[in-house]
This record gives sequence, C-alpha cells and structure tokens, in this order.
Amino acid sequence: MTTITLNPSKYGVTESKKRTLDSLTIQVLNATDEVSQLQAIVSSLTNKLSTYQGFLTQADANKTQAQNNLTLINSVIKNALNLRDNSAVALREVVKANGKTEKVAKKTTNVTNKLIYTAEMINKLANLIVRKKAQNPLISDQLITMITAAGTNANNAVALSLVALNAAFTAQSTNKEVQNTAALESLQAIKLYNKLTNDKKTNSTHLSLNTLLNDAYNTTVLEFNKIQNAYNETLNQLNLKTADLNKAQVNLKSLQAGLAAANAAALAS
Repeated sequence: MTTITLNPSKYGVTESKKRTLDSLTIQVLNATDEVSQLQAIVSSLTNKLSTYQGFLTQADANKTQAQNNLTLINSVIKNALNLRDNSAVALREVVKANGKTEKVAKKTTNVTNKLIYTAEMINKLANLIVRKKAQNPLISDQLITMITAAGTNANNAVALSLVALNAAFTAQSTNKEVQNTAALESLQAIKLYNKLTNDKKTNSTHLSLNTLLNDAYNTTVLEFNKIQNAYNETLNQLNLKTADLNKAQVNLKSLQAGLAAANAAALAS
C-alpha cells in the first residue's frame, strides 16, 4: 500500500495566489466597465457640445443681425426726425411767404384801382380840354400836349400795374399750391416718424418698428445667453468626465499591470 503525503504549506500558498488573481481579475473587469461607461458618457457629451456649438454659432449670428437691424433703424429714425423737423420748418416758411404774397397782392390791387381811377380822371380832363379848345382857340396847345402825355403815362402805368397784379396773383396761387404740398409732406413725415417710434400712433394695432426690432434683439440676446449657459454647463461636465475617464484609464492600466505580474508569478511558482 502506497501512502501519499500532502504539503499543507504549498497548498495554502496556491489557494492564496488564486484568490489574489481572482480579486485582481474582478477589479480589472470592474475598471474596464467603468472606463467603457465613462467613454460612452464623454462621447455623448462631446456630441452634445458639438450640437450646442452649432446652436451657439447660429444664435450669435441672429444676435448680430438683430443688432445690425437696430443700428439701421436708429439711422432711419434719425433721418425721419430730420425730415419731420425740416418739413415743419419748410411749411412755416411757406406760410409766411404766402402771407407776404397776399399782402403784396392786396397792395397791388389798391394801387391798380387808384391808377385806373387816376387814368380815367386824366382822360376825362383831356377830353374836356380838347372840347374847350374847340370853343376857345386861346387855350394853349402845350397844355393839350401835356394832358395827352399825362393820359398816356397814366394808361401805361395802369397796364404795368395790371401786369404786376397778375404776377402777384400767379405767385399767390403758386404759393398756395406749395403750401398745400408742404402741409401734406409735413403730415406724412409726422406719420412716418410716429410709425417708426410711437407705439400709440402707428395707425394700426401693431407696435412701432423701433419697438418690434428692440424686442427682437432682446429675444436674440436671451436665446444666445440661454444656449451659451447650456454650452458652458455641458463643457464643464465634459471636462469633469474627461478627467474621471483619464483617472479610470490610469487605474485600469495599473490593475492590468498588476494582474499580468500576478499571473507571471503564479506561472513561475
């Protein structure tokens, strides 16, 4: 009968190494799983960040366009204000000119009436002197010549005054047309300025263009800030998870190296 003798010490060492290898293997598997999870999270956050970057670029472009629109509307409003003020000044000047033209027309009418009356009187006097001359040859021919010349001059003066009166009436008519045009222009300029700036005088239920563009700009700023906050938050999460991934990868390599060393030691024993 053959007797088999076991070495308890060697058996204990072998079991201890096996437990160590099993423990290291489990740690490597857990570390590998952690790395995989972190890699998936980092990849997801990277894609999310890229998407937010696209949104942020578009939001920034929208904000820039809205700001350019504000700059443009401010320039338009300034020009509309100048147009309104200049139209008002022009209308006042036309009204003044029209008033002066009316006064000139009235004075010219009075002068013309007086000249016509004077010419009539001179002509009557000339006719009377001519008749008297026929009755009384002693009446001087020079007197007849003088009174005839006076009548001619008076008639010429009447003709000239009528020309002046016609010119005054023509100017008055032109000034009235200009005044009407200036009044219409001034009214339209006021309406335009109100439509651009005054929410209560847009002649519609809509707000003024200035208010609409300012609201649009404020909306783009809010949208940009919201997306930028989301982008920054995602970037911060990505940085944290990337750091965790780097630590997990370092830990995995260390565990893998430990497991490899333990396997080598077990094979060598």
